[in-house]
Amino acid sequence: MMVQTVLGVIGGSGIYDLAMDDSRWEAVATPWGDPSDEIRLGRIGGTAVAFLPRHGRGHVQSPSSINYRANIDALKRLGVTDLVSLSAVGSLKEELAPGHFVLVDQFIDRTIAREKSFFGPGLVAHVPFAHPISPGLQEVAAQALAAEGISFSRGGTYVVMEGPQFSTLAESELYRSWGASVIGMTNMPEAKLAREAEICYCTVAMVTDYDAWHPDHDVVDVRQIIAVLKGNADAARRLVARVAALLPTEHQPCPIGSDRALDHAIMTRPDRRDPYLVAKVSAIAGRVLKPEV
Repeated sequence: MMVQTVLGVIGGSGIYDLAMDDSRWEAVATPWGDPSDEIRLGRIGGTAVAFLPRHGRGHVQSPSSINYRANIDALKRLGVTDLVSLSAVGSLKEELAPGHFVLVDQFIDRTIAREKSFFGPGLVAHVPFAHPISPGLQEVAAQALAAEGISFSRGGTYVVMEGPQFSTLAESELYRSWGASVIGMTNMPEAKLAREAEICYCTVAMVTDYDAWHPDHDVVDVRQIIAVLKGNADAARRLVARVAALLPTEHQPCPIGSDRALDHAIMTRPDRRDPYLVAKVSAIAGRVLKPEV
């Protein structure tokens, strides 16, 4: 049975004013607590869209205080099938200049203080995550960026650090030695939770400046960085509108099974499952959880 496409977008303040028809802000309750903010619902062309401000309107949540589980659960409850994550990042490579967008395909998770799974004792699940980005959705994003004339590259590794402080010079040089492309603070555990929720996920990393390794990093005018942020936000709005236009009305099966990631993931025997946790993950895993026999 085909499912209607619902485009989810997670991003920052610059795209609160996405051009949507019939838009409204809606509060969504989850068993994991409150999401970062209400979710703005509407339509862009024929596509339903749900936009969530990752840090809340007014930027009230730090990267480590974001309730990632509530955010993803809320989007799942709203029927989101495809999730585009817009993330401001620092560049770890000279050629990835401020204003450039990167469609990353890998992550290195360096966060240590965040809840990273919907599952746990009483309901154990192991979800494949070798390829964290859904290639079909990334292809649509690439087509949208090209159509809008936005400078971008495809492929690369995103280091997710805990924050809120930026890297030391030694850390920045370490990440460069690993061959990583960009560094940011927000896409983990967001991407892992999206996979557990069987939502196709794609990161659009928007470069704002160079990380600490760059010899000119400390002397960059803050006003220049703000100008880059504003330019990125304008490009991000155009990107989202184009992605919405390109997505088919019916959600297409993910080539790597992102949308069926729980098919064989739950390990706990039905008669040993914790009923409280089973109820808690009902929006996330209801498709595969069977009544106890």
